[in-house]
Order: sequence, then structure tokens, then C-alpha cells
Amino acid sequence: MKLLVTGGAGFIGSAVVRLAMERGHQVINVDALTYAACLDNVAMYADDPNYAFEQTDIRNRAALDVVFAKHRPDAVMHLAAESHVDRSIDGPGDFIETNITGTYNMLEAARAYWVAQNKPESFRFHHISTDEVFGSLPADPSVMFSEDTPYDPRSPYSASKASSDHLVRAWHETYGLPVVLTNCSNNYGPYHFPEKLIPVVILNALAGKPLPIYGDGSNIRDWLYVEDHADALMLVLEKGQPGRSYNIGGENERTNLELVQTLCAILDKKQPKAKGSYLDLITFVADRPGHDARYAIDPTRIRTELNWKPSVTVEEGLEKTVQWYLDNEAWWRSLQERHGVGQRLGTKG
Repeated sequence: MKLLVTGGAGFIGSAVVRLAMERGHQVINVDALTYAACLDNVAMYADDPNYAFEQTDIRNRAALDVVFAKHRPDAVMHLAAESHVDRSIDGPGDFIETNITGTYNMLEAARAYWVAQNKPESFRFHHISTDEVFGSLPADPSVMFSEDTPYDPRSPYSASKASSDHLVRAWHETYGLPVVLTNCSNNYGPYHFPEKLIPVVILNALAGKPLPIYGDGSNIRDWLYVEDHADALMLVLEKGQPGRSYNIGGENERTNLELVQTLCAILDKKQPKAKGSYLDLITFVADRPGHDARYAIDPTRIRTELNWKPSVTVEEGLEKTVQWYLDNEAWWRSLQERHGVGQRLGTKG
């Protein structure tokens, strides 16, 4: 299969590119190379004849038409997005332009191409989204996000992703474009850009800096190992029912404080401090405006319809992740110099 992957130099997108290439697919990586992109994530395939890279911004419709005409993909996996909630609080405009207008451009370019190809039934437009579109959950573990949960976004980021989800569904219902959608829980793992919680904690700990935890650390997230996520995304692309959405979770709920404590324990074992524990660096900071209390995924649909479930526990995944950062200092050192990395963002609310 020939896959057009948007955002393929990003965290989740590059995991999809690597997995697709490993499985023998042809991949066209479309990425604008904004601040969080890193071609090192897919450098191992740079010279592979089955891989092509196009530095193209999804906000540029004409450029997208050229990419579709040139490469003639069998399917689209649309991951390109602005994704950091804190940055969306400080600068929501980029999120509106990329996540909403960019998705509109992708849909129109894909639709024009699909029509020109006589509307092949096998074509797919897979839109990759987030569980944050559903809002916040109570602490009750029996209450989880399902595919039928009403949308209730609380941040500029989640509102922009909710908007893009609605556009994708509308293009299916109105124009018949064969789409599938997925909404995932929090991802983590190798190549995670160092502005999100897990890489920030790992790298701050190694540098002897404070480990910032928003509020009292009681916010709960469901953690999904990025390589598990890539596997689920490929499965939904190949086996998912057109017009249908699938929630993808790690089935690993932890409070932010529990997560950081686990990371500290792993680091204490793998790279002990000269004195004391990394736990001593935990610092509670002012909470994020509108911080959702809990996310959790009900995995029933993807498990029963597609027979998928995550392969690693959060403890196993965190062990792998910490070791990857210990082994790949050259990768993350260069990224720490990029704009906003290492700074507290999202306090303007």
C-alpha cells in the first residue's frame, strides 16, 4: 500500500512511518517541519526507495494537490497538527489554522484526488485525533470515554481537534469520502518531543532540575505507548469500517504524581543520583488553566471489532522510554534549544 502520512516527522507520525516502512508499505511523509518536527526520527529510511519526503504545509492547498498528483497514494493518514495544550493557551491562532483549516485543505485535496481516480472503494482517509475532544471525566473508574461520548472540549487545542473531527465526518456524510477516525489517549515513548510531561521529567531529572507537576498532581491520564498506538492506527486503516470512529487507549490510568514517582524510581535504578532520590526534585507548580481532571478510554469497540489491545503496561513502557532517552542524548540535546522548550507555557488563562 502507498500511504501519505502527514506530520510524519513528528512524534506519533514518525512512529507510524517507521512501522509502515517495517511492514513493507510505501510512505510519502508530508511535513512542514515546524518546531516540533525532527527528520532524525525517520532518518533510517531517508535513502529507501519506498520512502519519500515532501516539505509541505497542510495550510497550502495548492501544494497538497501537487503532492497527491505526484505520488498517487492509496490512503491518507492525517496526523499533522499543533498538539501542545499549553502552547494553544498562549497562541490559539496556530491551532485554528493548522488543525481546522489544514484539515479542511487535506479533505478537499483528498476528495479531489479520490474523485479524479473514479472514487475507488479501497481509498481511505484516516484522521487521527485525541480523547481531549470529550472533555473531562469524574474520578469514578466506571465512567470512561466511548465513541458515543458527547464532545466537550475545554482548551483551544481540544476545540480545534473537535472541529477537525466534525469536518471529517461531514465530508464522509456529504461527499461519501471513505474516512475512518481514531481518538487516542496520552502517548509516550521514544522520540517524544521534550515539551510534554514524560520527557520533561526525564530530562529535568538527569539535569538535576525541579520536576514540575501541575496543581496537586491528582489529574489522571490513560497512557498509551506510541508504538502500540502506531500498530492500532495501521489496523484501523486496514480493517476499520468507513465512517466509523475508534477510541484507542493504553488501559493504563495513572495520576500525574504517580507517573512522575514511577519515572523517578526507574531513574533511581538506571542512573542513580550521587545523593538521595530523584523524588527529591518533585515540585508542585500553579495548575494549567482549565486543566481536565481525568481522561480514560473505553476500549470495547476496537477490542471487539478489530481484536486490538495494548501490548505493554505503563511500567514496561516507561522502562523502555527512560532507557531510550539515556541512550539517545544527541537526539534530545539539539531539540532543547528550540523555541519555548524548557519554559513554562500556558499560564495566560
